Amino acid sequence: MPLHMSVSVSRTSGESLTSQIQKFIREEIETGILRPGTRLPASRRLAEDLSVARSVVVDAYGQLTAEGYLESRQGAGTRVVHHLPQQSVVPVLLDNGREPAVRWDLRTGGANTLPFPHTVWLTAYQRALQDSGRGHDYPPLAGEAVLRGELARLLGRWHGVRAAPGKIVVVGGFAQGLGLLCTALREAGLEEVAVEDPGHPGQRRFITDSGMRTVAVPVDEEGLDVGALAATSARVVLVTPAHQFPLGVTLSERRRQELVEWARDTDSWIVEDDYDGGLWYARTPRPLALQRLAPERVVYAGTASKLLGPGLRLGWLAAPDELLDGILHAKVRQDLGTESFTQLAFAELLRSGLFDRHVRRLAKTASSRREVLEDAVRRHLPGAEVLGAAAGLHAYVRLPRKVDEAAVVAGALRRSVLVRGGAGFHSGPTRDAPALVVGHAHLPRVGVAQATEEIAAAVTAR
Repeated sequence: MPLHMSVSVSRTSGESLTSQIQKFIREEIETGILRPGTRLPASRRLAEDLSVARSVVVDAYGQLTAEGYLESRQGAGTRVVHHLPQQSVVPVLLDNGREPAVRWDLRTGGANTLPFPHTVWLTAYQRALQDSGRGHDYPPLAGEAVLRGELARLLGRWHGVRAAPGKIVVVGGFAQGLGLLCTALREAGLEEVAVEDPGHPGQRRFITDSGMRTVAVPVDEEGLDVGALAATSARVVLVTPAHQFPLGVTLSERRRQELVEWARDTDSWIVEDDYDGGLWYARTPRPLALQRLAPERVVYAGTASKLLGPGLRLGWLAAPDELLDGILHAKVRQDLGTESFTQLAFAELLRSGLFDRHVRRLAKTASSRREVLEDAVRRHLPGAEVLGAAAGLHAYVRLPRKVDEAAVVAGALRRSVLVRGGAGFHSGPTRDAPALVVGHAHLPRVGVAQATEEIAAAVTAR
């Protein structure tokens, strides 16, 4: 593709042409003129336009790629990286409401996910479309039968989930699934949902907006404190047992048994949020689903957001019979079913083995980023430690007690690093050690290392 880009260079300058090109493109990116995702001309084309040797442009592109400004993929050319957002925000740090542009965005969620597998998805979508007899009518309310069957096989094979296809409901992402559950539970006479503390602040707000109250239950190194849960009046609890968000700890075997006993003894419900699915790269085996211990008391919830992309809006619930009808009744009032072609393409992805292959690649990438983060924390942040299992897209970095968390977050922002402190994930004031919740898997390895160095500089500069 014969792309053109205006680059200003001077042959009378004492600065090398490579350095001039590199500096010009870097400034255009940092000022927002070259937007995230912008494709640049091929090195040969730009060299011809500037009348310079191709090696000059190749060296400039290579250095900018190493610094994390550009990314290059075979067949896709060279582009401005997507992790440099048009707008990034830490509202509590800003008095004027303006959102700062940063070089390294370490927040979790949103755009900070691994690259979407375009080729793999396109292959699956084309295969699904070739079967012209499917996908053209209104979708079945509970989801396409072929996808529910593939999900039942996948979840059983990966996580030991005990769910027949008829027990699975396909939803438009976990947010919709949680909303449907809240509706069904509220109509069954329940008013409170116990949530992990710390936990996902967005989920707390979502539950409240759905008409139910939240009750905070503390989490420690063994996961949810079941004794504290039993002391509340809640009869529903939302947990992340495999890889707790944000601490990253795994619910211990003892606590799992206690939680299941609590649900059975009190006629209560457990909602198991398996938000990052099979993205597990720790050396120890991933724990099996909590749902397998009590399928009659646990709603298992999964999503494609972390493994494919949040833009798909695709999730699933494996629910007990007692709740299944309520979920479907809530869904029929909300929509006419989840979009069929996406379901059929995802089913093909599962059936063909392409999804397993894709997740293995993701795990390898995320693992390498985690290793860089752990090494950088050891080298540049004495007294800090990375907690939790090596899994998912984020890590919890506990800082030394004497560190001022808010000051570190603010100092990192001044150094063009956007990261959230652990306090923001608690439901109220906390005495926990200061910490950072670091989204690391989407960054290049050099980006993880450089961002950590800048955070360390913020700690030292206090």
